[in-house]
Amino acid sequence: MKLFFLSILFIGSYHITHAQNAMLSIQDAVLKGRSSLAPKRLQNLQFSPNGTYFLYTENQAAFIFNAQTAKPVSIFDITHCNTQLKKQALTDTLNQFVFKGWANDSAILVNTSTGLKEISFYSARHYTKAAVPNHEHLEFFDDLDTYAYVKNHNIYVHVAGAESQVTTDGSYTVENGISVHRDEFGIHKGLFFSPKGNLLAYYRMDQSDVSDYPIIDWSKYPAENQNIKYPMAGNASHYVTLHIYNLKTHQTIQIKTTGPRDQYLTNISWSPDEQHVYIAVVNRAQNQYQLNSYNSITGDFEQQVLQERDEKYTEPQHPMYFVPGKSNQFVWLSRKDGFLHAYLYTTSGTLIRQLSKGPWEIKSVLGFDPKGSCFYIHANKEKAINQDVYAITLSNGALKRLTQGDGFHVGTLNAQATALMDQWSACYVPRQYDIINLKTNKHQILFTAEHPTQSYALGSWNIFTIPNAEGTPLYARLFKPVGFDSTKKYPVIVYLYNGPHSQMVTNSWMAGGELWYQYMAQRGYIVFTIDGRGTSYRGKAFEQAIHRQLGTVEMEDQMAGIKYLKQLPYVDPDRLAVHGWSFGGFMTTSLMSRYPGVFKVGVCGGPVIDWSYYEIMYGERYMDTPQENPEGYKANNLLNHVKSLKGKLLMIHGAQDNVVVLQHSMMYLKKAVDEGVQIDFYAYPGHEHNVLGKDRAHLMEKVCDYIMKHL
Repeated sequence: MKLFFLSILFIGSYHITHAQNAMLSIQDAVLKGRSSLAPKRLQNLQFSPNGTYFLYTENQAAFIFNAQTAKPVSIFDITHCNTQLKKQALTDTLNQFVFKGWANDSAILVNTSTGLKEISFYSARHYTKAAVPNHEHLEFFDDLDTYAYVKNHNIYVHVAGAESQVTTDGSYTVENGISVHRDEFGIHKGLFFSPKGNLLAYYRMDQSDVSDYPIIDWSKYPAENQNIKYPMAGNASHYVTLHIYNLKTHQTIQIKTTGPRDQYLTNISWSPDEQHVYIAVVNRAQNQYQLNSYNSITGDFEQQVLQERDEKYTEPQHPMYFVPGKSNQFVWLSRKDGFLHAYLYTTSGTLIRQLSKGPWEIKSVLGFDPKGSCFYIHANKEKAINQDVYAITLSNGALKRLTQGDGFHVGTLNAQATALMDQWSACYVPRQYDIINLKTNKHQILFTAEHPTQSYALGSWNIFTIPNAEGTPLYARLFKPVGFDSTKKYPVIVYLYNGPHSQMVTNSWMAGGELWYQYMAQRGYIVFTIDGRGTSYRGKAFEQAIHRQLGTVEMEDQMAGIKYLKQLPYVDPDRLAVHGWSFGGFMTTSLMSRYPGVFKVGVCGGPVIDWSYYEIMYGERYMDTPQENPEGYKANNLLNHVKSLKGKLLMIHGAQDNVVVLQHSMMYLKKAVDEGVQIDFYAYPGHEHNVLGKDRAHLMEKVCDYIMKHL
């Protein structure tokens, strides 16, 4: 093998310096804040299929390294690729290097004018598999030969050049092969290939019981209504079933689940031998679920493997993780002891052992080693705001931390579980990549990003804790103005979310903050955020404190932050602003009207106003139904607090929002008119729940200008 050694490993360093004086524009802060002014990333960083090598791409080349030693092996650049093409008498010549992935453990795919070519360390050849069209909801089995996709509400399967239509009943009312239950319960897709690729499980969602909801397309002449199915809390829901298509016989069977039509079918899992499919069946009240086994050939129910109940709610979000080499054993994640931990079960439902325990949570799963002796996870055992990679020994539950350095680590495991790629940052560490040899435990720095905004004038930032009224420590971050002077009084922007499935304060670069905070810091503002009860990764009790009373304890915790701010000698208590989006928009509006006079200015985006107008799956998990919890819905219905609003409030909404529908803002505006209360409003036509792309700079300019004008 001819070696192409790297003369420079692109290992840099960073220096935190505030000596420079460049000012950020709002376009810089928003449009470049996650690109050129964000800490540099290694593009396409990935292990080869068998885990022998890893690569990243930069400057029209792929740099290949040995996964065990982290030593450079080869450079796949235009010159090398063209040399290999010429050796094989192929007529293609690359004038631009376009990496398309690994072909095998010693070859990559590059894109040429005549299609994909496979370039190995030694040679080149035509890559005969046809390019895959850009289909909707595309799901691959294991290569480019076998895949499934959705078109016009129906499923199609492509196998070795032949295409079959799986369903024919798709329509506006009946959706096949897509994510169901509005992407709750960890669901993000609707197509599930079996381990050997012989069978395809798919969701079918019948929405005929769900009311139509109008979404207006304002770009048409005249404006055009485009209905969606939107199941609101307390109303009729959709009916989901699971089906299995046999790729060889082209026959389809329905899994014979029993129970109410509006139950939830979640966490679809296949047994390694393809004989069984497993479903976590959650009742509509979401306070119990059963993990059931079904026969994949007949669809018949076989057994209940396990079940869980909770007095408030339960929310399974992970499939079964089958232990390699032991098809009758799997790892299941559960919060039944108060924190999300791993449990080793047999498929008959016998608990072998609890694998992890303590006041910390597993955040995600990386997988197993090939022998099935270790289970690899991301978890926050060191600190609630940190993340590390750990290995759990299945035989005894022994836990080993694999990553080093106080910060937020994101790991990628190679197929052999002999190497771990660790991308991490910390409050004042922009980004670093380490390669870890899991046999020797040797850590080697591959790349360290420079401070991306060192030429700009920046304010300082830090992370700390504040006790709430119960004495529970809450994590907070604070950005101080540029040129901070402790003898002066500064206005404060409280930026918040404080809803479920969120963690805004993390021990990552700039404490998890965004560059527009520095835009405001340059203009003399403090930016403050606190994660109160209801947010994630602090355990079940911390999150479930919000049950049946969304907004109440969250506001109490936000006010603990306000109490802290008002005690600081450099905070002007008469110049406080609050801003948030979605749940944060609900919180902003809640604080402006339920704690009137605390904030002089508020900007809320996409706010929930009345939880009875929000979707069933999320709304009923945290609030139960409006019929079951009328007092909770009434107390937190912001229409009932409009008259108490004090200060300036700007409400913003995407005109095509299909998550928090525009009706929320319209109801609030109407109530404000009825009560003689003045507020400001702005809509973004063409945008759904979030304002994205270049228009996001326009959005943040409006937010920041409004705060500066009125604060």
